[in-house]
Amino acid sequence: MLYWLNELSDGGDFFNLFRYITFRAGGAFFTALVFGFVFGRPLINLLRKKYQNGQPIREDGPQSHIETKAGTPTMGGLLILAALTLSTLLWARLDNPYVWLVLLVTVAFGAIGFVDDYAKVSRNSTAGVSGKVRFGLGLVIAAIAGGVAMYVHPADLSGQLAFPVFKELLLNMGYVFIPFSMIVIVGSANAVNLTDGLDGLAIMPVMIAAATLGVIAYAVGRVDFTEYLDVHYVPGTGELLIFTAGLIGGGLGFLWYNAPPAAVFMGDTGSLALGGALGAIAVCTKHEIVLAIVGGLFVAEALSVIIQVLYFKRTGKRVFLMAPIHHHFEKRGWAEPQIVIRFWIISLILALIGLATLKLR
Repeated sequence: MLYWLNELSDGGDFFNLFRYITFRAGGAFFTALVFGFVFGRPLINLLRKKYQNGQPIREDGPQSHIETKAGTPTMGGLLILAALTLSTLLWARLDNPYVWLVLLVTVAFGAIGFVDDYAKVSRNSTAGVSGKVRFGLGLVIAAIAGGVAMYVHPADLSGQLAFPVFKELLLNMGYVFIPFSMIVIVGSANAVNLTDGLDGLAIMPVMIAAATLGVIAYAVGRVDFTEYLDVHYVPGTGELLIFTAGLIGGGLGFLWYNAPPAAVFMGDTGSLALGGALGAIAVCTKHEIVLAIVGGLFVAEALSVIIQVLYFKRTGKRVFLMAPIHHHFEKRGWAEPQIVIRFWIISLILALIGLATLKLR
């Protein structure tokens, strides 16, 4: 919205700054950050007052969680969503279809997560909305997003799958791109949801992945950068840098209260929304495969659950002491901050590898 202030410019004054994506991204970051700091504590107090029992803790989970995390309020993802939405609406160009696509996917997945969290805390039960219902709604949202992405992508990229490193290679998927987008977006949403099991574990890797995808979105949205990096030009995606900047600002504001010992959990409200956002950005920028690298930690968490379930059904035995894999390390005696920080380091390394694919060929 503030972008239109550039029309007041004569070309060399303050209002001219609003033309630049980088300036507005900075504005979005600080807007979301301040929002998180200001409204974080009031939201926590409201959640504590309204839902005194806090986040229901699984009885089959680590014993330490029952002892230390019981009573902690959930639905803190509302803080991130509110900060992110406000900063995006203020600082991004609202005539950009990619901004609306990613924002609406984020809010829609956040709504699914909110209903699930509300069902849990209102019943004081770990059983929320049926997994099949959540998964089905997610598929519908992702199918719509995939179809819209095909419509707004340039004609030469619509329905195409791009590959990192082998940058001349495009796979024409046609309308199969829509179910592929569904896998990317829903898979990303659920993978982040599975990762959100320790204080601060999910939010930092999400911010790292968002920062990486924001840089990629900015690069593929500029024809000069795409020529230098030899990647496919997707006009308009540069505005997504503003969205990711808002996500990082809101995420840092949330982390202030989610750092161990957490005063609030993001819940499915935050994890599904943020995971869906990462998937949607990857679809918009034609970097779906790079998302699997940048979000490799989330992929590992999801795979650990899949492997555990399939192997147990087949043999009656377990591969991991507990899944997702961060619980396996808890069972092995790793301290929670040790797991969290090491997973952060892994996420940063994977992000750098993802960025390196921009120049590799």
